[in-house]
Amino acid sequence: MVYSALLLGSLLALPAFGQTFRRTAACPDLGCVFPPDQTDFIAGQTFDLRIEVQAPVNGSEAYNNGTPDSNFSLKIGGQGGELVDAAQFFGLSDPPVEKYNFTYYEDLFAEDAKAPTPVNVLAKSYRNLQLYNPGTYEVVLSYNNGQHTKATWTVLPLAETKKAKNVIFFVGDGMAGSMLSAARLLGHKTINGKYQSKLKLDEAPGYGSQMTHSLDSFITDSANSASALFSGKKMTVNGLNAYTDSTGKPFGDPKVETIFEMFRRIEGGQIGIVSKAYIADATPAAVCTHTSQRSQYNTIIEQYLNGVSGNYSWYPWQGVDLLFGGGAENFLPSNANGNVSQFERWSSYGYQVGYTKTELEAFDNSQRALAIFTQGNISTWLDQNVYTDALDLAVTPQGKRGARDQPGLKDMTLKAIDILHTRAKERNTGFMLMSEAALIDKEMHVLDIDRALGEVLELDDTVRATLKHLEEIGELEDTLIVVTADHGHGFDVFGSADTKYLKEQKTDRTKRNAIGTYQNSGLSAYQVPQNVLPTNQTIFKSEQGEGFPITWDPRYTIAHGMSAFPNHRDDFEVNKDHERLPATKNQKNSSDSGYFFNPEDNQRGFEMTGNLGINDGQGVHSLVDVPIYSFGPGHELFRGILNSPDLAFKIAQALDLGKNSNVTSYYKK
Repeated sequence: MVYSALLLGSLLALPAFGQTFRRTAACPDLGCVFPPDQTDFIAGQTFDLRIEVQAPVNGSEAYNNGTPDSNFSLKIGGQGGELVDAAQFFGLSDPPVEKYNFTYYEDLFAEDAKAPTPVNVLAKSYRNLQLYNPGTYEVVLSYNNGQHTKATWTVLPLAETKKAKNVIFFVGDGMAGSMLSAARLLGHKTINGKYQSKLKLDEAPGYGSQMTHSLDSFITDSANSASALFSGKKMTVNGLNAYTDSTGKPFGDPKVETIFEMFRRIEGGQIGIVSKAYIADATPAAVCTHTSQRSQYNTIIEQYLNGVSGNYSWYPWQGVDLLFGGGAENFLPSNANGNVSQFERWSSYGYQVGYTKTELEAFDNSQRALAIFTQGNISTWLDQNVYTDALDLAVTPQGKRGARDQPGLKDMTLKAIDILHTRAKERNTGFMLMSEAALIDKEMHVLDIDRALGEVLELDDTVRATLKHLEEIGELEDTLIVVTADHGHGFDVFGSADTKYLKEQKTDRTKRNAIGTYQNSGLSAYQVPQNVLPTNQTIFKSEQGEGFPITWDPRYTIAHGMSAFPNHRDDFEVNKDHERLPATKNQKNSSDSGYFFNPEDNQRGFEMTGNLGINDGQGVHSLVDVPIYSFGPGHELFRGILNSPDLAFKIAQALDLGKNSNVTSYYKK
């Protein structure tokens, strides 16, 4: 089988930098060690160890006519000490040798020439390992008559004290710092250069930033980046808490335990997941699921409920305690899941099940809960609160148009806190909640900036309400709150746009004169006093909550741009009827199936010729560092510039997860 860049580009890696195709990720030589060099661990964190010896048949790395060395060995030990056989070190029987092959293209020239490279492989996997003693470890794979692949691992020091009992981890998916600047401009008023109010995030006592790149590429996706945040291990693109081996299979890859799973295993803590995306999407799945391919939605749903199958006797998961989001299509009976209703199945496991905001609010706080509100993603804040006619397009879990009884991020998060708090108190333990403002990313991808910024403001409003609610229930002093993003988009505001003037112009070139920069950008028109607005201007008052615009469609809007985008037109006005679609496939020219300007936008704004490949119809992620905000006990740990895995280690430190990790707690449903 030939793996192409489009199909499994993240799975296969050449050792050289900047390659389009990959032989095997994090494998610089023909000997591969997973976890790779420079991996850090929490003391007692469970992981798998995998080694591979590869032999390409042809190409620049051809070895021994494609016959891998069967006389290979793996040794491990403390740095500077004696290295011993890995099976002996971990007290295991030596695992069996796997034999298989895969095929890849070495580069774009090889693909053009249809000249793939077959690779034969010998491999071993050591499962369910733990390192308890802090310090540095050396791992050496010996193969091919004297070649070595070495890895240095570090088990981080134990925490001196336990700082927090509970953790709430907010993820603004795709949220770059520039989006927070834009959201502040829309939601808060300035006078003479001074904001009269600010984002709640602006009040965070802990502030830092984190680098988001992947293990083997400098642009990440949400699966890899969320896995780094939750497990402390950088993965490849598409990987969920599993290093991507060379088999090309979604399961069996070497796995790593997340901080949520450690918290459940060690303390019997309560675990909750909230997202406005379909709930099997990458970021929520990264809390506690394991696969090298994020598209395995049915298995992700199964792992939420029962954990990892196979040789994982250490894994007392027994289901998340609550799961709130969209994505009913993955719970309905289908050929892919054996025609089983996951709603009925979860109910049989003791979960209360709901489909609307009304049913969510009626949940018993002492019982585990599953609430899925739409077939796809939950509707955006802007559609739920301002341009509500768009809700006629939303689909209920049962498949009907007009899903109007949907919760927002704040509704789901506060109810999740109530359930987790009640259940944790009954069990004399704490709780961990991951709450994702997922649609920031979804809307940035389709260049629907107003809807994306509405999601940023909703996240900020949710953080404000969460802090207040924790104080009301007596948990504020015991709860660490971390707010960050998994990656960013190359978005920024560069001026203002006079939308009335722009509409009156006849050519793209004259329409660009509607853009005001520097002193001509003026002040925000989203927070002007009501008596200044034209009489025909739609006004939205403050019933949506503190920190939202008075109006979303002033005459003078923000002028914004992206660093990576497809062909599209823009007039910088809010899309009132539905989410925008920036580009569409060419329907007239069969020889060019790429994306072009959406013909429905012919009357909008002016053309912006894309800078992405012609097969990209949406914007893509960017390299930009993303902000970290923290509140509560342990907030000081998140200051400064961090790498994405550091956040998992800081949370583990605040919770003191690294001690007594070999003791499995009894978890009561």
